[in-house]
Amino acid sequence: MRKLRVAVVGAGRLGGFHAQKLAQMPKVVLVGIVDPIANRRQSLAANCNTSAFADHRPLLGQIDAAIVAAPTQHHHAITAELLNWGIHVLVEKPLCATSAQADDLVRLAKRHGAILQVGHVERFNPAFASALPVAANPKYIEAVRAGGFSFRSTDIGVVLDLMIHDLDLVLWLVRSPVRRVEALGLSILGGYEDVANARIEFECGCVASFSASRVSHEPVRRMQIWSAAGYAAIDFAARKTTLVRPSDAILRRQLDVATLALEPERDQILKSHLPEETIHHEASDALALELEDFIESILGHRTPRVPGEAGRDAVVLAERILRKIHTHLWDASPEGPSGPLAVPQPVPIPSPHFCLSPLSVPNQQLS
Repeated sequence: MRKLRVAVVGAGRLGGFHAQKLAQMPKVVLVGIVDPIANRRQSLAANCNTSAFADHRPLLGQIDAAIVAAPTQHHHAITAELLNWGIHVLVEKPLCATSAQADDLVRLAKRHGAILQVGHVERFNPAFASALPVAANPKYIEAVRAGGFSFRSTDIGVVLDLMIHDLDLVLWLVRSPVRRVEALGLSILGGYEDVANARIEFECGCVASFSASRVSHEPVRRMQIWSAAGYAAIDFAARKTTLVRPSDAILRRQLDVATLALEPERDQILKSHLPEETIHHEASDALALELEDFIESILGHRTPRVPGEAGRDAVVLAERILRKIHTHLWDASPEGPSGPLAVPQPVPIPSPHFCLSPLSVPNQQLS
């Protein structure tokens, strides 16, 4: 069987990971590394024993598939050109910067019969898979994702950078149209939001809360899911899943807590009705599993686990969240500050030892 000819477009951190793993895959020939920065592409190409290219166009017609790990602002242009040549593409998340661009890529993939996969790697995390038995038909979800500022993905904000992972997971779990979106965000270091919170209501009645930060001192990747079948807590980083499956008595509303409060062993009795199971998973390489899914979907002519449509849907919801963030009012007045760059001014509390110069006093306090 002929090996798939694959190139990696983008020699940054993620592109480097993709290239190194592809170079070790038996069904793949890594044809080249593409990056406009000479020393970066040459170093990675030498490390992976392949060729370096400043542009992807010389590879058109020479490859079967490509990984696009360039900055988000270039995803659409690069991927569209590859798809127009019938080249299968795995695009790192987010699929595109806008829903219109994402829609265009989905259409192009269908038109040319090419696989379009999106790098929502948490779908391959075993801790998420272990939660599925109690996560069906969820009613309430809380997702928190935070980390320090990485100085990467500075062309997008935290919604498209980090929150997008959880948006994809929740959309896959809920599978219902979105009814309502509320959100706010703050820019701390740059021109985009670095902290964001969103509350999503779905037509099915499910409510999901998302918090994301890329200026946090503590890394967090967690999700909690409540459903009629029970409760699941997922720690993506630790690959740990905690499940609680209520007893039949609780599900049927037959547990009398007033009577239970009089029992000397009430804590143990309660635990028997809400048994907890913790599952620890061995270390696994989710990125390698993602790449294997991409390769096997091409060879087997099947849909990948995260198709372009799923990536597009996540961008559509992210776009709705960003619109709310940019129109969020920070006080009661429509003329007041709004958006992630407009943090409201604190109003000083007058005291005998506190004095403001006239120039620094808000106008409404000068009268």
